[in-house]
Amino acid sequence: MSVMLSMSLDHRSKKVYSGAEGHIRKALLKACGFVDEELDRPLVAVVNSWTNIVPGHVHLDKIAEAVEAGIRMAGGTPLQFNTIAICDGVAMGHKGMQYSLLSRDIIAASIEIMNEVYQFDGMVLIGSCDKIVPGMLMAAAYLDIPTIFINGGPMLPGCFKGQKLTASKGLEMMFKAIMTSPPEEAEKIIKEISDYTYPGPGSCQGMYTANTMCCLCEALGIALPGSTTIPSVDARKLKAAKRAGMQIMKIIEEDIKVSDILTYESFENAIRVCMALGGSSNIVLHLPAISSQLGINLPLELFDKISRETPLLCKIDPAGPYTIKDLDEAGGIPAVLKELEEKIYQNVLTVTGKTLGENIRDAEVLNREVIRPLNNPYHKEGGIAILKGNLAPEGAIVKQSAVDPKMLRFEGKAKVFDSEEESLKAIVSGEIEPGEIVVIRYEGPRGSGMREMLWPTVALTASGLDKKVALVTDGRFSGVTRGPCIGHVSPEAMMGGPIALVKDDDIILIDIPDRILKLKITEEELKERKKKWEPPKPRVERGILNIYSKMAGPTSRGASFLY
Repeated sequence: MSVMLSMSLDHRSKKVYSGAEGHIRKALLKACGFVDEELDRPLVAVVNSWTNIVPGHVHLDKIAEAVEAGIRMAGGTPLQFNTIAICDGVAMGHKGMQYSLLSRDIIAASIEIMNEVYQFDGMVLIGSCDKIVPGMLMAAAYLDIPTIFINGGPMLPGCFKGQKLTASKGLEMMFKAIMTSPPEEAEKIIKEISDYTYPGPGSCQGMYTANTMCCLCEALGIALPGSTTIPSVDARKLKAAKRAGMQIMKIIEEDIKVSDILTYESFENAIRVCMALGGSSNIVLHLPAISSQLGINLPLELFDKISRETPLLCKIDPAGPYTIKDLDEAGGIPAVLKELEEKIYQNVLTVTGKTLGENIRDAEVLNREVIRPLNNPYHKEGGIAILKGNLAPEGAIVKQSAVDPKMLRFEGKAKVFDSEEESLKAIVSGEIEPGEIVVIRYEGPRGSGMREMLWPTVALTASGLDKKVALVTDGRFSGVTRGPCIGHVSPEAMMGGPIALVKDDDIILIDIPDRILKLKITEEELKERKKKWEPPKPRVERGILNIYSKMAGPTSRGASFLY
């Protein structure tokens, strides 16, 4: 491709920066140091999310430099701007987590605003972590311009006293110290473990939400094949970023838009890959929020149908011993797609300009323990199950791949809490008994911003109760969570859903194989309780969280409030 490529009349930017009026606008870009020769080329947004306070994003400045180099080599002009980025791990366990999910829509809106003002011809999205990636994809789907995604890559596992550490393992060790050691000794132990759990840049090491969403970008066709599992510190990551910069110029010239790539069939492919990987349950929030921008409906029933049809091929942390680095060495997402080729749509278009089938033609699995064959899976069903019943008429979600087989069917007495903080205090102080079901409510989108209940679930695991106790919530979970943890219960408590009516010692039935979540009281009793129920006072009465609590949609449709 010529390095002197100039804009065609069809380019978005040409309509803004050509002619007499265009020179008026160009004048302000010239003030930033650009010259006419640069501004006469296709203008490509490099949408970064660099920050020095998120490990998955601390190195994205280097990724952006590589992307910009690729764009220039292919004849374009890169123009960079940033979105916000938060680390869910830092937000855990305090009010900060109330802002996590809503940040997804803010990120999408910021990208929409910048693109509509500057009228870029295409964009390269650079992200890594939990809400940043789906927020970027929501914007891409809404804007429907040529787009490629490149991630920062997974973090390497840590090592502590000869033991491989991941985020999930490190957190469990830290909470075990809190629960079994005197305060001063616990702090000393935790401080030492904290030096080794996260050894450097990158998204946390397992198949948590960040890596799940990045891997699904390949399955969707919006990221280059093999790019998303490359570790953050590997030189291949910078090479992939350069190739992404070069390739965006090709798809701009070929006018390959997001809607050409993100089709209903490609979303089905992404869901199927997630089920085979045992990916994060948060995809049930994020994929519908993305697809809806293109008028594509992804009902909960579709996730469950695909999960029942798709064997679990991978046991990646927290469900098993492997990390994303191991997945990369086993062939990455192209190898997983190759193993699933008889079950996926191969004729869908991707950012390579080729079909998915063409992309994976030569892919192969290099480690049969990391990626099992279809005829010898870890489990006959995929990683996520959708439960329904009188406790969740509109559905609830469980990551069944991270549940011990003995806990797939469980019945117990409810222990009810109206906030994450109350539940965590009870778990840490030893108030939860084997055979109970911890119910945490008013943590849905309109209750608290839909926080992740990571700390209570890690505390249960650290106390040895993850195979003796279940947890049910209208909140959600981190991808780090394991055990019989049922989330996204809908309708949520703040909207008067049945979870708001549960009392201590009520019997709850969890039957994952049969997809049942049932409160074992009569319909008459449930109706009587509903008559007496009154919504609690909103936790926040000002600011963006107050707006979200009033406008957030149901979890079954992505819990969005701006899109």
